Amino acid sequence: MPAGVPRVLAVATITIGLMMSVLSNSMTNLALPYIAKDLQITAESSIWIVNAQQIALIVMLLPVAALADIVGYRHVYRVGLILFSIASIGCALAPSLPWLLVGRTFQGLGGAAIVSVQPALVRAIYPRAQLGRGLGFNTTVVATSLAAGPSIGAALLSMAPWPILFAAYAPLGVVSFMLAHRYLPHTTHTRRPFDIASAALSGTAFGLLIFAIDGVAHGHQVGMVLAEFALAAILGTLFVRRQKALTDPMMPLDVFRRSIFALSITASTCTFTAQGLAFVSLPFFFHTVLGRDAAATGVLLTAWPLALAAIAPLAGRLADRHHAGLLGIVGLASMATGLFLTALLPANPADGDIMWRLVLCGAGFGIFASPNNRLMMSAVPRERSGSAGGIIATARTLGQTLGAALVAVVFGLFDFSSGGATDAARAAIWLAAGFAFTALIVGSLRLKY
Repeated sequence: MPAGVPRVLAVATITIGLMMSVLSNSMTNLALPYIAKDLQITAESSIWIVNAQQIALIVMLLPVAALADIVGYRHVYRVGLILFSIASIGCALAPSLPWLLVGRTFQGLGGAAIVSVQPALVRAIYPRAQLGRGLGFNTTVVATSLAAGPSIGAALLSMAPWPILFAAYAPLGVVSFMLAHRYLPHTTHTRRPFDIASAALSGTAFGLLIFAIDGVAHGHQVGMVLAEFALAAILGTLFVRRQKALTDPMMPLDVFRRSIFALSITASTCTFTAQGLAFVSLPFFFHTVLGRDAAATGVLLTAWPLALAAIAPLAGRLADRHHAGLLGIVGLASMATGLFLTALLPANPADGDIMWRLVLCGAGFGIFASPNNRLMMSAVPRERSGSAGGIIATARTLGQTLGAALVAVVFGLFDFSSGGATDAARAAIWLAAGFAFTALIVGSLRLKY
Protein backbone atom coordinates (compact mmCIF):
# COMPACT_ATOMS: atom_id res chain seq x y z
CA MET A 1 0.00 0.00 0.00
CA PRO A 2 1.39 3.49 -0.82
CA ALA A 3 2.74 5.53 2.04
CA GLY A 4 1.31 8.83 3.11
CA VAL A 5 -2.26 9.88 3.78
CA PRO A 6 -3.96 6.68 2.49
CA ARG A 7 -1.92 4.53 4.86
CA VAL A 8 -2.56 6.85 7.80
CA LEU A 9 -6.32 6.74 7.18
CA ALA A 10 -6.26 2.96 6.69
CA VAL A 11 -4.52 2.66 10.05
CA ALA A 12 -7.10 5.03 11.51
CA THR A 13 -10.04 2.79 10.58
CA ILE A 14 -8.56 -0.39 12.06
CA THR A 15 -7.52 1.58 15.15
CA ILE A 16 -11.10 2.76 15.71
CA GLY A 17 -12.45 -0.76 15.24
CA LEU A 18 -9.92 -2.26 17.64
CA MET A 19 -10.66 0.42 20.26
CA MET A 20 -14.39 -0.30 19.98
CA SER A 21 -13.93 -4.03 20.50
CA VAL A 22 -11.64 -3.58 23.54
CA LEU A 23 -13.68 -0.81 25.17
CA SER A 24 -16.90 -2.79 24.78
CA ASN A 25 -15.74 -5.16 27.49
CA SER A 26 -13.93 -2.87 29.93
CA MET A 27 -16.69 -0.24 29.94
CA THR A 28 -19.49 -2.81 30.18
CA ASN A 29 -17.90 -4.42 33.25
CA LEU A 30 -18.01 -1.04 34.95
CA ALA A 31 -21.71 -0.58 34.18
CA LEU A 32 -22.98 -3.98 35.38
CA PRO A 33 -24.25 -2.72 38.79
CA TYR A 34 -26.18 0.11 37.11
CA ILE A 35 -27.64 -2.19 34.46
CA ALA A 36 -28.66 -4.75 37.08
CA LYS A 37 -30.47 -2.10 39.12
CA ASP A 38 -32.21 -0.53 36.13
CA LEU A 39 -33.37 -3.84 34.60
CA GLN A 40 -34.16 -5.28 38.04
CA ILE A 41 -31.99 -8.36 37.66
CA THR A 42 -29.59 -10.08 40.06
CA ALA A 43 -25.84 -9.49 40.06
CA GLU A 44 -25.34 -13.13 39.02
CA SER A 45 -27.63 -12.66 36.02
CA SER A 46 -25.81 -9.50 34.99
CA ILE A 47 -22.60 -11.49 34.45
CA TRP A 48 -24.21 -12.94 31.32
CA ILE A 49 -24.12 -9.47 29.80
CA VAL A 50 -20.34 -9.94 29.63
CA ASN A 51 -20.39 -13.68 28.91
CA ALA A 52 -22.79 -13.36 25.94
CA GLN A 53 -20.35 -11.25 23.97
CA GLN A 54 -17.32 -13.29 25.05
CA ILE A 55 -18.87 -16.60 23.99
CA ALA A 56 -20.08 -15.22 20.63
CA LEU A 57 -16.62 -13.77 20.02
CA ILE A 58 -14.65 -16.95 20.58
CA VAL A 59 -17.22 -19.14 18.79
CA MET A 60 -16.93 -17.07 15.59
CA LEU A 61 -13.24 -16.12 15.49
CA LEU A 62 -11.99 -19.07 13.42
CA PRO A 63 -14.97 -19.28 11.01
CA VAL A 64 -14.92 -15.52 10.34
CA ALA A 65 -11.13 -15.53 9.84
CA ALA A 66 -11.44 -18.36 7.31
CA LEU A 67 -14.26 -16.52 5.53
CA ALA A 68 -12.06 -13.42 5.35
CA ASP A 69 -9.42 -15.36 3.40
CA ILE A 70 -12.13 -16.24 0.86
CA VAL A 71 -14.07 -12.99 0.43
CA GLY A 72 -11.43 -10.46 1.47
CA TYR A 73 -10.35 -8.88 4.74
CA ARG A 74 -11.76 -5.41 4.07
CA HIS A 75 -15.23 -6.81 3.30
CA VAL A 76 -15.39 -8.88 6.49
CA TYR A 77 -14.07 -5.93 8.50
CA ARG A 78 -16.74 -3.58 7.13
CA VAL A 79 -19.53 -6.07 7.79
CA GLY A 80 -18.17 -6.44 11.33
CA LEU A 81 -18.35 -2.68 11.83
CA ILE A 82 -21.96 -2.52 10.62
CA LEU A 83 -23.03 -5.46 12.77
CA PHE A 84 -21.24 -4.13 15.85
CA SER A 85 -22.73 -0.65 15.43
CA ILE A 86 -26.31 -1.86 14.90
CA ALA A 87 -25.97 -4.27 17.83
CA SER A 88 -24.70 -1.42 20.00
CA ILE A 89 -27.81 0.64 19.22
CA GLY A 90 -29.91 -2.43 20.10
CA CYS A 91 -28.09 -2.72 23.44
CA ALA A 92 -28.68 0.97 24.17
CA LEU A 93 -32.42 0.54 23.53
CA ALA A 94 -32.72 -2.77 25.42
CA PRO A 95 -35.77 -2.77 27.74
CA SER A 96 -34.96 -6.13 29.32
CA LEU A 97 -32.14 -8.61 29.96
CA PRO A 98 -33.04 -10.99 27.07
CA TRP A 99 -33.02 -8.06 24.61
CA LEU A 100 -29.68 -6.88 25.95
CA LEU A 101 -28.20 -10.39 25.73
CA VAL A 102 -29.23 -10.64 22.07
CA GLY A 103 -27.57 -7.29 21.40
CA ARG A 104 -24.40 -8.32 23.21
CA THR A 105 -24.31 -11.58 21.26
CA PHE A 106 -24.42 -9.68 17.97
CA GLN A 107 -21.77 -7.32 19.32
CA GLY A 108 -19.60 -10.39 19.83
CA LEU A 109 -20.24 -11.54 16.26
CA GLY A 110 -19.31 -8.11 14.92
CA GLY A 111 -16.30 -7.99 17.23
CA ALA A 112 -15.10 -11.35 15.89
CA ALA A 113 -15.14 -9.93 12.35
CA ILE A 114 -13.24 -6.83 13.50
CA VAL A 115 -10.63 -8.56 15.66
CA SER A 116 -9.92 -11.68 13.61
CA VAL A 117 -8.72 -9.75 10.54
CA GLN A 118 -6.65 -7.15 12.39
CA PRO A 119 -3.23 -8.85 11.89
CA ALA A 120 -4.04 -9.58 8.24
CA LEU A 121 -5.04 -5.97 7.62
CA VAL A 122 -1.87 -4.71 9.32
CA ARG A 123 0.11 -7.04 7.05
CA ALA A 124 -1.69 -5.64 4.00
CA ILE A 125 -1.31 -1.98 5.03
CA TYR A 126 2.34 -1.93 6.10
CA PRO A 127 5.34 -2.97 3.96
CA ARG A 128 7.11 -6.11 5.20
CA ALA A 129 10.00 -4.10 6.63
CA GLN A 130 7.56 -2.21 8.89
CA LEU A 131 5.29 -5.10 9.91
CA GLY A 132 6.60 -5.08 13.48
CA ARG A 133 5.93 -1.37 13.74
CA GLY A 134 2.33 -1.86 12.67
CA LEU A 135 1.70 -4.74 15.05
CA GLY A 136 3.39 -2.79 17.83
CA PHE A 137 1.01 0.11 17.25
CA ASN A 138 -1.94 -2.29 17.46
CA THR A 139 -0.66 -3.58 20.79
CA THR A 140 -0.42 0.01 22.01
CA VAL A 141 -4.03 0.64 20.99
CA VAL A 142 -5.19 -2.40 22.96
CA ALA A 143 -3.20 -1.42 26.04
CA THR A 144 -4.31 2.20 25.93
CA SER A 145 -7.94 1.18 25.52
CA LEU A 146 -7.66 -1.21 28.47
CA ALA A 147 -6.16 1.53 30.61
CA ALA A 148 -8.61 4.22 29.54
CA GLY A 149 -11.76 2.06 29.47
CA PRO A 150 -12.82 2.45 33.11
CA SER A 151 -12.11 6.20 33.09
CA ILE A 152 -14.02 6.77 29.83
CA GLY A 153 -16.89 4.65 31.11
CA ALA A 154 -17.02 6.54 34.41
CA ALA A 155 -17.00 9.89 32.59
CA LEU A 156 -19.87 8.82 30.31
CA LEU A 157 -21.88 7.45 33.24
CA SER A 158 -21.48 10.77 35.02
CA MET A 159 -23.26 12.47 32.13
CA ALA A 160 -25.99 9.97 31.20
CA PRO A 161 -27.48 6.55 32.13
CA TRP A 162 -25.79 3.29 31.12
CA PRO A 163 -27.24 3.09 27.54
CA ILE A 164 -24.77 5.80 26.52
CA LEU A 165 -21.95 3.26 26.93
CA PHE A 166 -23.41 1.34 23.99
CA ALA A 167 -24.81 4.23 21.94
CA ALA A 168 -21.33 5.84 21.81
CA TYR A 169 -20.08 3.11 19.46
CA ALA A 170 -22.55 3.96 16.67
CA PRO A 171 -20.87 7.19 15.45
CA LEU A 172 -17.43 5.62 15.83
CA GLY A 173 -18.59 2.69 13.71
CA VAL A 174 -19.91 5.01 11.01
CA VAL A 175 -16.61 6.93 10.82
CA SER A 176 -14.57 3.73 10.73
CA PHE A 177 -16.82 2.22 8.03
CA MET A 178 -16.46 5.29 5.79
CA LEU A 179 -12.68 5.23 6.16
CA ALA A 180 -12.58 1.47 5.57
CA HIS A 181 -14.67 1.78 2.40
CA ARG A 182 -12.32 4.38 0.98
CA TYR A 183 -8.85 3.48 2.24
CA LEU A 184 -8.52 -0.19 3.23
CA PRO A 185 -6.50 -2.05 0.59
CA HIS A 186 -7.98 -4.79 -1.58
CA THR A 187 -6.25 -8.14 -1.10
CA THR A 188 -6.01 -11.35 -3.12
CA HIS A 189 -8.82 -13.80 -2.30
CA THR A 190 -8.33 -17.51 -1.76
CA ARG A 191 -10.61 -19.50 -4.07
CA ARG A 192 -12.10 -22.24 -1.89
CA PRO A 193 -15.55 -23.09 -0.52
CA PHE A 194 -16.55 -22.10 3.00
CA ASP A 195 -16.88 -25.24 5.12
CA ILE A 196 -20.07 -24.93 7.19
CA ALA A 197 -19.47 -28.26 8.97
CA SER A 198 -16.04 -27.12 10.19
CA ALA A 199 -17.53 -23.82 11.35
CA ALA A 200 -20.21 -25.66 13.35
CA LEU A 201 -17.70 -28.07 14.91
CA SER A 202 -15.18 -25.41 15.90
CA GLY A 203 -17.81 -22.98 17.16
CA THR A 204 -19.62 -25.57 19.27
CA ALA A 205 -16.36 -26.97 20.66
CA PHE A 206 -15.07 -23.56 21.73
CA GLY A 207 -18.48 -22.55 23.07
CA LEU A 208 -18.66 -25.67 25.26
CA LEU A 209 -15.09 -25.11 26.40
CA ILE A 210 -15.93 -21.58 27.56
CA PHE A 211 -19.07 -22.84 29.31
CA ALA A 212 -17.00 -25.52 31.07
CA ILE A 213 -14.31 -23.05 32.16
CA ASP A 214 -17.01 -20.69 33.41
CA GLY A 215 -18.64 -23.62 35.23
CA VAL A 216 -15.40 -24.39 37.07
CA ALA A 217 -15.06 -20.75 38.06
CA HIS A 218 -18.60 -20.49 39.41
CA GLY A 219 -18.87 -23.88 41.09
CA HIS A 220 -21.36 -25.53 38.76
CA GLN A 221 -22.20 -29.22 39.18
CA VAL A 222 -19.14 -31.39 38.62
CA GLY A 223 -20.98 -33.80 36.34
CA MET A 224 -22.19 -31.02 34.07
CA VAL A 225 -18.74 -29.39 33.85
CA LEU A 226 -17.05 -32.72 33.06
CA ALA A 227 -19.67 -33.45 30.39
CA GLU A 228 -19.03 -30.04 28.79
CA PHE A 229 -15.26 -30.61 28.79
CA ALA A 230 -15.70 -34.11 27.35
CA LEU A 231 -18.06 -33.00 24.58
CA ALA A 232 -15.78 -30.06 23.74
CA ALA A 233 -12.85 -32.49 23.45
CA ILE A 234 -14.84 -34.87 21.22
CA LEU A 235 -16.02 -32.11 18.89
CA GLY A 236 -12.55 -30.56 18.86
CA THR A 237 -11.06 -33.90 17.85
CA LEU A 238 -13.62 -34.30 15.07
CA PHE A 239 -12.83 -30.76 13.91
CA VAL A 240 -9.09 -31.50 13.74
CA ARG A 241 -9.66 -34.79 11.90
CA ARG A 242 -11.87 -33.00 9.39
CA GLN A 243 -9.20 -30.35 8.81
CA LYS A 244 -6.64 -33.07 8.07
CA ALA A 245 -8.95 -34.61 5.47
CA LEU A 246 -9.78 -31.36 3.65
CA THR A 247 -7.77 -29.96 0.76
CA ASP A 248 -8.64 -26.43 1.88
CA PRO A 249 -9.14 -26.59 5.66
CA MET A 250 -10.77 -23.84 7.73
CA MET A 251 -7.89 -23.98 10.21
CA PRO A 252 -4.68 -24.78 8.33
CA LEU A 253 -3.00 -27.33 10.61
CA ASP A 254 0.17 -27.13 8.56
CA VAL A 255 1.00 -23.80 10.23
CA PHE A 256 1.42 -25.70 13.51
CA ARG A 257 4.06 -27.86 11.84
CA ARG A 258 6.11 -24.68 11.57
CA SER A 259 7.96 -24.77 14.88
CA ILE A 260 8.18 -20.99 15.09
CA PHE A 261 4.40 -20.61 14.85
CA ALA A 262 3.58 -23.49 17.21
CA LEU A 263 5.99 -22.30 19.91
CA SER A 264 4.89 -18.67 19.52
CA ILE A 265 1.16 -19.43 19.79
CA THR A 266 1.80 -21.58 22.88
CA ALA A 267 3.85 -18.82 24.50
CA SER A 268 1.12 -16.32 23.61
CA THR A 269 -1.62 -18.42 25.23
CA CYS A 270 0.43 -18.83 28.43
CA THR A 271 1.21 -15.10 28.53
CA PHE A 272 -2.42 -14.03 28.12
CA THR A 273 -3.41 -16.54 30.80
CA ALA A 274 -0.85 -14.93 33.11
CA GLN A 275 -2.18 -11.46 32.28
CA GLY A 276 -5.79 -12.61 32.83
CA LEU A 277 -4.86 -14.02 36.23
CA ALA A 278 -3.09 -10.81 37.19
CA PHE A 279 -5.74 -8.37 35.95
CA VAL A 280 -8.52 -10.12 37.89
CA SER A 281 -6.60 -10.89 41.09
CA LEU A 282 -4.61 -7.66 41.54
CA PRO A 283 -7.63 -5.44 42.36
CA PHE A 284 -8.57 -7.87 45.16
CA PHE A 285 -4.95 -7.99 46.32
CA PHE A 286 -4.58 -4.21 46.49
CA HIS A 287 -7.98 -3.53 48.03
CA THR A 288 -8.55 -6.48 50.37
CA VAL A 289 -4.98 -7.43 51.33
CA LEU A 290 -3.07 -4.13 51.10
CA GLY A 291 -5.99 -1.93 52.17
CA ARG A 292 -5.97 0.50 49.23
CA ASP A 293 -9.25 2.28 48.43
CA ALA A 294 -10.88 2.13 45.00
CA ALA A 295 -9.21 5.30 43.69
CA ALA A 296 -5.73 4.23 44.80
CA THR A 297 -6.26 0.74 43.36
CA GLY A 298 -7.25 2.24 40.01
CA VAL A 299 -4.13 4.41 39.91
CA LEU A 300 -1.87 1.48 40.78
CA LEU A 301 -3.41 -0.76 38.12
CA THR A 302 -2.78 1.77 35.33
CA ALA A 303 0.99 1.23 35.70
CA TRP A 304 0.78 -2.07 33.80
CA PRO A 305 -1.14 -1.00 30.64
CA LEU A 306 0.60 2.38 30.46
CA ALA A 307 4.04 0.73 30.53
CA LEU A 308 2.81 -1.70 27.88
CA ALA A 309 1.51 1.13 25.70
CA ALA A 310 4.78 3.03 26.03
CA ILE A 311 7.09 0.12 25.14
CA ALA A 312 5.06 -1.76 22.48
CA PRO A 313 5.78 0.63 19.55
CA LEU A 314 9.52 0.53 20.31
CA ALA A 315 9.41 -3.26 20.57
CA GLY A 316 7.65 -3.44 17.22
CA ARG A 317 10.35 -1.34 15.56
CA LEU A 318 13.10 -3.44 17.15
CA ALA A 319 11.39 -6.60 15.87
CA ASP A 320 11.79 -5.30 12.31
CA ARG A 321 15.58 -5.28 12.81
CA HIS A 322 16.39 -7.91 15.47
CA HIS A 323 15.48 -11.51 16.26
CA ALA A 324 11.92 -11.47 17.63
CA GLY A 325 12.59 -14.61 19.68
CA LEU A 326 15.38 -12.86 21.58
CA LEU A 327 13.16 -9.85 22.27
CA GLY A 328 10.49 -12.25 23.51
CA ILE A 329 12.90 -13.76 26.03
CA VAL A 330 13.76 -10.31 27.38
CA GLY A 331 10.08 -9.38 27.63
CA LEU A 332 8.91 -12.61 29.26
CA ALA A 333 11.81 -12.56 31.72
CA SER A 334 10.78 -9.03 32.72
CA MET A 335 7.10 -9.98 33.05
CA ALA A 336 7.80 -13.14 35.09
CA THR A 337 10.21 -11.25 37.35
CA GLY A 338 7.67 -8.48 37.93
CA LEU A 339 4.98 -11.00 38.89
CA PHE A 340 7.29 -12.93 41.19
CA LEU A 341 8.30 -9.70 42.94
CA THR A 342 4.65 -8.60 43.20
CA ALA A 343 3.77 -11.88 44.92
CA LEU A 344 6.61 -11.22 47.38
CA LEU A 345 5.41 -7.72 48.33
CA PRO A 346 5.58 -7.04 52.09
CA ALA A 347 2.47 -6.35 54.16
CA ASN A 348 2.66 -2.54 53.92
CA PRO A 349 4.44 -1.53 50.71
CA ALA A 350 4.68 2.02 49.43
CA ASP A 351 2.84 2.84 46.20
CA GLY A 352 6.16 3.25 44.41
CA ASP A 353 7.26 -0.24 45.41
CA ILE A 354 4.08 -1.65 43.86
CA MET A 355 4.13 0.40 40.69
CA TRP A 356 7.68 -0.34 39.56
CA ARG A 357 6.89 -4.04 39.77
CA LEU A 358 3.80 -3.58 37.60
CA VAL A 359 5.85 -1.47 35.17
CA LEU A 360 8.19 -4.46 34.83
CA CYS A 361 5.18 -6.66 34.03
CA GLY A 362 3.60 -4.28 31.53
CA ALA A 363 6.86 -3.39 29.80
CA GLY A 364 7.78 -7.07 29.62
CA PHE A 365 4.42 -7.95 28.07
CA GLY A 366 4.86 -5.15 25.53
CA ILE A 367 8.37 -6.28 24.58
CA PHE A 368 7.02 -9.81 24.04
CA ALA A 369 3.66 -9.20 22.34
CA SER A 370 4.54 -7.14 19.26
CA PRO A 371 7.59 -9.19 18.18
CA ASN A 372 5.68 -12.41 18.90
CA ASN A 373 2.80 -11.37 16.64
CA ARG A 374 5.26 -10.36 13.94
CA LEU A 375 6.97 -13.73 14.19
CA MET A 376 3.67 -15.60 13.84
CA MET A 377 2.38 -13.55 10.92
CA SER A 378 5.71 -13.80 9.08
CA ALA A 379 5.75 -17.59 9.55
CA VAL A 380 2.57 -18.17 7.49
CA PRO A 381 1.91 -17.61 3.77
CA ARG A 382 0.21 -14.33 2.94
CA GLU A 383 -2.92 -16.13 1.71
CA ARG A 384 -3.28 -17.67 5.19
CA SER A 385 -3.08 -14.32 6.98
CA GLY A 386 -6.78 -14.31 7.88
CA SER A 387 -6.73 -17.83 9.32
CA ALA A 388 -3.53 -17.07 11.23
CA GLY A 389 -5.12 -13.91 12.63
CA GLY A 390 -8.12 -15.95 13.78
CA ILE A 391 -5.85 -18.45 15.55
CA ILE A 392 -3.94 -15.62 17.25
CA ALA A 393 -7.17 -13.93 18.42
CA THR A 394 -8.57 -17.27 19.65
CA ALA A 395 -5.43 -17.97 21.67
CA ARG A 396 -5.61 -14.50 23.21
CA THR A 397 -9.30 -14.79 24.12
CA LEU A 398 -8.93 -18.33 25.44
CA GLY A 399 -5.92 -17.34 27.57
CA GLN A 400 -7.70 -14.34 29.09
CA THR A 401 -10.82 -16.43 29.82
CA LEU A 402 -8.78 -19.24 31.38
CA GLY A 403 -6.86 -16.73 33.52
CA ALA A 404 -10.06 -15.18 34.89
CA ALA A 405 -11.53 -18.63 35.61
CA LEU A 406 -8.40 -19.77 37.42
CA VAL A 407 -8.67 -16.78 39.77
CA ALA A 408 -12.15 -17.93 40.79
CA VAL A 409 -10.86 -21.49 41.33
CA VAL A 410 -7.93 -20.30 43.46
CA PHE A 411 -10.16 -18.01 45.51
CA GLY A 412 -12.51 -20.92 46.13
CA LEU A 413 -9.70 -23.26 47.19
CA PHE A 414 -8.34 -20.73 49.68
CA ASP A 415 -11.83 -19.67 50.86
CA PHE A 416 -11.31 -16.01 49.99
CA SER A 417 -14.50 -14.81 51.68
CA SER A 418 -13.75 -16.48 55.03
CA GLY A 419 -10.39 -15.07 55.98
CA GLY A 420 -8.17 -16.57 53.31
CA ALA A 421 -7.92 -13.42 51.21
CA THR A 422 -4.18 -12.89 51.64
CA ASP A 423 -3.22 -16.46 50.75
CA ALA A 424 -5.73 -16.59 47.88
CA ALA A 425 -4.62 -13.35 46.24
CA ARG A 426 -0.93 -14.18 46.55
CA ALA A 427 -1.53 -17.70 45.22
CA ALA A 428 -3.26 -16.28 42.13
CA ILE A 429 -0.32 -13.95 41.48
CA TRP A 430 2.14 -16.82 41.99
CA LEU A 431 0.15 -18.84 39.45
CA ALA A 432 0.32 -15.92 37.01
CA ALA A 433 4.10 -15.83 37.49
CA GLY A 434 4.20 -19.56 36.80
CA PHE A 435 2.40 -19.15 33.48
CA ALA A 436 4.73 -16.29 32.52
CA PHE A 437 7.74 -18.45 33.37
CA THR A 438 6.29 -21.30 31.28
CA ALA A 439 5.90 -18.89 28.37
CA LEU A 440 9.56 -17.88 28.87
CA ILE A 441 10.72 -21.51 28.64
CA VAL A 442 8.61 -22.17 25.53
CA GLY A 443 9.67 -18.89 23.92
CA SER A 444 13.33 -19.65 24.55
CA LEU A 445 13.08 -22.73 22.32
CA ARG A 446 12.58 -20.45 19.31
CA LEU A 447 16.17 -19.23 19.37
CA LYS A 448 17.37 -22.32 17.51
CA TYR A 449 15.17 -21.51 14.52
